[in-house]
Amino acid sequence: MTLFLNGGTVLIYLDNAATTYPKPYTVVQGIVSATKNYGGNPGRSGHTMSLRAAALVYDTRKKAAALFHAEPENVIFTSNCTHALNMAIKGAVPTGGHVILSALEHNAVLRPVYAMSQTAGVTYSFALPTATERGTVQAFERQINSKTTAVICTHASNLTGRIMPVEAIAALCASRGIPLIVDAAQSAGVLPIDVSRLGRCVVCMAGHKGLYGITGTGMMILGGGMELSTILEGGTGSVSGQLEQPDFTPDRFESGTVNTVGIMSLKKGMEFITHLGTDKIYRHEMSLCMPVFEALKRNPATIPVDPSFAFGTHAPVLSFTHNNMDSAEVGERLNRAGIAVRSGLHCAPLAHEFYHTKNGGAVRLAPSAFTSRKEIEYLIRQIKKL
Repeated sequence: MTLFLNGGTVLIYLDNAATTYPKPYTVVQGIVSATKNYGGNPGRSGHTMSLRAAALVYDTRKKAAALFHAEPENVIFTSNCTHALNMAIKGAVPTGGHVILSALEHNAVLRPVYAMSQTAGVTYSFALPTATERGTVQAFERQINSKTTAVICTHASNLTGRIMPVEAIAALCASRGIPLIVDAAQSAGVLPIDVSRLGRCVVCMAGHKGLYGITGTGMMILGGGMELSTILEGGTGSVSGQLEQPDFTPDRFESGTVNTVGIMSLKKGMEFITHLGTDKIYRHEMSLCMPVFEALKRNPATIPVDPSFAFGTHAPVLSFTHNNMDSAEVGERLNRAGIAVRSGLHCAPLAHEFYHTKNGGAVRLAPSAFTSRKEIEYLIRQIKKL
């Protein structure tokens, strides 16, 4: 999306893997409507405004359940994907348990697991992705031991877009009686996600990326009879006469007032995605990434972080390095040219180790449904000037 900032500076926004921008107009309209017309706390009072807010929340729950093939009561609203992942990991992994992670995980996974290793005796090991689905699944299988209590895997790398075979990994987990936790921050809204095919699982996602909601939104979706302990307790508007946290979803995991305005943005964002179709969004964004990838390969000064980047195997998240300058300098030069990208380590230090880019990081770009071919052509011209 091309914008003109104060002073006439052109901004081509390609930092959509962090937060999508702009939002669909219907999302903006929904936010205004929620602020003006939904003042009551959902599920707390019996007056008209509170009931209207509760209906909005439930309608959004149903839309998420339909989009991701889950039951509405198993859709939990969170403040972001990190919040959802913390709830999933700390709710699923007991003291002394063992966790298997992919080598591509975000710090939203790595840091909670590490913290539990320091405070709860949790151990962990890593499965390295291979060039084949079978090899990757076997890498996870080799790490399973008698204490393994969860497998955690990103659906798509936030560094390179590499898609992990989560359904095949879910089948492995089901065969061994191990729950699967999926980080779908980069895939929700862009890749198909069918919770019903993942067995006993938790799928965590951001609302402000591919779902086109506002910041401060996310979801945790339970599948296959998955049960979690709680990390947060409080008022839910239900069974208020007892001290114990409710034992039914979604109330068990939604203590305190939910973000009604943010939930409205999610509702409108999911309607936008459903109208366009995730397949159409994916094909559009990948069709914009591929010319950049080819240009990066042709340019002797630039190196794609993942040389296997391709349709079907990657989400539209593309990173590269430069032979003569670090990622921060590349990002600043592109910023001066009016292009917004992200540079650095992208909160995924082990992924950088896996791809040999920990020193200096990488430059990451990600288009959205609103990015045009002309903007990508301008980006390619600017990369050639680096």
